[in-house]
Parts: sequence; C-alpha cells; structure tokens
Amino acid sequence: MNKTVTLFGSTGLIGSEVLKLLINDDYFENINIISRKKINIDSKKIKNYIIDFSNIEDYKKVVNKDYIIIASIGTTQSKVNFNKIEYRKVDYDILLNIAMACKSNKASSFSFVSSAGADEKSKNFYLKLKGEIENSIMQIGLKSCLIFRPSLLLGKRNEFRFGEIIGQKIMPLVSFLMKSEYKPIKAVDVAKSIVNESKKIISGNKIYQYSEMKNLN
Repeated sequence: MNKTVTLFGSTGLIGSEVLKLLINDDYFENINIISRKKINIDSKKIKNYIIDFSNIEDYKKVVNKDYIIIASIGTTQSKVNFNKIEYRKVDYDILLNIAMACKSNKASSFSFVSSAGADEKSKNFYLKLKGEIENSIMQIGLKSCLIFRPSLLLGKRNEFRFGEIIGQKIMPLVSFLMKSEYKPIKAVDVAKSIVNESKKIISGNKIYQYSEMKNLN
C-alpha cells in the first residue's frame, strides 16, 4: 500500500536527504512538507503546508491518522543569538508539539532526529535538552516512536558552519579511537535508516545509535 508521509524540517542536512529519498521511493505516494514559509520543490508527490509553529492546533491539521511522520528539526546557538529560551522553543517545543499531534490524531509512526550522547542529566545544555525531549516524547505513549542519534554529520550544508567543517575533516581520521555511538556518520546514511525504518511496523519506543543506523544501509 502506498503511504502518505509528513516531513518537518526538509531543508536541513538530514531533512533534505530524507526528502530526496521519499521523492524517489514508490512506497510513498504523497509527501506533505510542513514549513514556516513556502518551499518550491518540483515533484507531483509534494504538498507544502505553511503553519504557525507556535500554535498546537496547526500541528493537528497536518498530522493525520495512519500518516508516517518524520522530523529533522534543530537550530544553532548563533541562529537564536545564543538565547537558550529561543533555542528550546525549536529543539524541544516543536518536537513535543508534533508528538502530541501524533498522539491525538493516531499517526502510524513518528521518527525524529536527536543526538548521540543525549542525556537529561548531562551538564551540557545541548545534550541535556536532547535527553529531555527524548524522555518527554517517549512518555506520551505513541504507537511507534523511532529516535535517531547521530553524532557529527558528514555532508554539505546549505549554511556555513566553520566548526563543523573542521570537524568533518579531522574527526573521520580519528574515529577509530572513538566509541561507536560517537563516530561521525554521513547524513545520507541517517536519512536512509529513517526512511527504511519508517516503512516497518515497529511498536513502542526504539533508539538508533551509530551501529544500528549503519547496519540499516
């Protein structure tokens, strides 16, 4: 049966790779892209819905029964002028709103991107926040909740991130010294694992680390 998939975050490094895969996959007949402003993509499969990300009711309008929901949402400290409250609105509030809409409207599954090392007890703001949103969503009791935890992403972004560019050059050279979950991974490999797993019937909560994501490709 061909499925409808709803994608939040289609322009980022992972999200753009997910979108390419969805467009070229016959399993998915309809692709709903959710965004703040119009996105022009040439594909008959795609419908672009503009919503107010601060309004929970808007999420419910685009998250429907039996739909596969995928989210690759995130920001950076520089984008929010190092305001941790604004950072949390993106990395926590948006994902929680999507998950709550999935619960309310009985979505088939919800897959989202977190981070290696996510831990609500961490002293690192970023990893602590990722751990908090993971735990909050897992407690909602979704039919299927798939959490992907990549470390440093390898791939070309549309935006310039100096630190990440340096990391992409250095980290692969020393990755053999790292624990597997912290090894750098290609964004396209993360995207493939998300798309592949979203097609399966997986009940409850499941977390994918580096090794699981690599084994799915």
